[in-house]
Parts: sequence; C-alpha cells; structure tokens
Amino acid sequence: MMRVGVHGAVGRMGTAACEAVAGADDLELVAAVDRAAPGEERGGIAVSGELKAFADAECDVVVDFTVADAARVALPWLAMHGIHAVTGTTGWSDADLDELRSAFGDGPAHCLIAPNFAISAVLMMRFAELAAPHFDTAEIIEYHHDRKVDAPSGTATVTADRIAAARGDAPWNPDPTEHEVYPGARGGAGPGGIRVHGVRMHGMVAHQDVIFGAEGQSLTIRQDSYDRSSFMPGVLLACRRIADHPGVVIGLDTYLGV
Repeated sequence: MMRVGVHGAVGRMGTAACEAVAGADDLELVAAVDRAAPGEERGGIAVSGELKAFADAECDVVVDFTVADAARVALPWLAMHGIHAVTGTTGWSDADLDELRSAFGDGPAHCLIAPNFAISAVLMMRFAELAAPHFDTAEIIEYHHDRKVDAPSGTATVTADRIAAARGDAPWNPDPTEHEVYPGARGGAGPGGIRVHGVRMHGMVAHQDVIFGAEGQSLTIRQDSYDRSSFMPGVLLACRRIADHPGVVIGLDTYLGV
C-alpha cells in the first residue's frame, strides 16, 4: 500500500486531498503538513508544521498543494529524502524547472507537476492541441473563484503554450484592434500572440473556454470543474502511478496515455 503525505494540508485543495487519500482502499494517509495550522486534524491524523514529518512517517509520495515559494523548498527536500512528489502548485519559472530536474534527476524519487488534475481539463488541453493547426485565430478565457491570486491560471498558460507549439510557424490572423477603450480589454498576449483573458468571480471554481475561429465557423472547447472533488481522481491516479514515471513530468497526460 502506498504511504501518502499531503503538504499544504489545511488549504481547500489540501483538505480535499487528505480526505480522498484517506478514503482510498489502496492508499494510506500517513502525514499531513502545513505551517499555517499545526495541530489541526485532516483525514484522521494530526497536522505537523515540519517537513520532517514526511520522512518520519516513511512516505512513499507527497501531494503538494501550496504556493511556489513553499514548494521550491519542499520539492528538493523530498527528492533528497527519496520521496516522490506530486504537485498542483503553479508559478514555476524555467529556472525552477531546471532545478527540479537536477534535484530529481535519475534518482529514486520522481516528480509530477500538474497544472490541473481534472481529467476533463487534461483532455481539453489535448483537444486544443489537435484543433490548433486547423484554425486562423485562437483565444482563451479562464474563469476562477475570487480567492485565486495569480492570473492567468496555470492551466491557461499551459494551454496557450501547447496550442502555440502545435501551431508551429504558421501565423495566426492579425489582431485588428487599434484602440482599447479600457486598457487590457483584449486580454494578455501569450505565446504566438494568443490572447488570454482571466475572470475572477465569486461562486466559480475552475473553468476554461478555448475558442478557435476560421472562415464561417468557430469551435469552443469548454471545461468546467464545479467542485474540488473533480480534481481528486487525478490526484489519486498520480499517487498510484508516479513510481512508473522517472524524473520530472509536466502534466497528467503521460499518466493517461493521451
């Protein structure tokens, strides 16, 4: 049975991860860490404030739902202790990724960085890649709850990167906008000039539209997560399969075979 720890255990995603792991027949929640609230209980165990709780509990894998500053410390620490890392934390720079690749390397511990654990979101990004070469324009609108502090979302950023890569050197139709009445009305220009728009709205969880256009037609690929429970099947899948995927893997696609 895989022994699992959760980092960032008292946050909304961390709490959901603790409950999901604790409820899985083939996984065991053995450690929960969060510097913000040591002593609280999640998934039937007491929360610790120290990373060493993961080593003391002999974790096989740790699920990380924190912020980039905390994860930059925690993930290399896990690699050093031979513990697999599954993280949904976003905000990684190219330098951060290089450091993680160096930390995990060919060692016994592996790392998965997933901007989104919802299976529907993984498929949405894949479908967008397939559509990209066949259209003349593309824009992304991502919608999140009003407590999300970064924009655009990690999912939107990865989607834009993958669309641009799938498009290759083929240019998009030029943007005809010459004047924005409200600065920023056309969103932010991502890779290849793909416009990305971020909405922050009370009552939402995580949603995204990828809109493609060509002469006389358009295609909208829509993904919705109405509850954080939508991410948990992907989290559990990652815990179960990470031992089979060495080094640093970005995105859950490889684990799904898509």
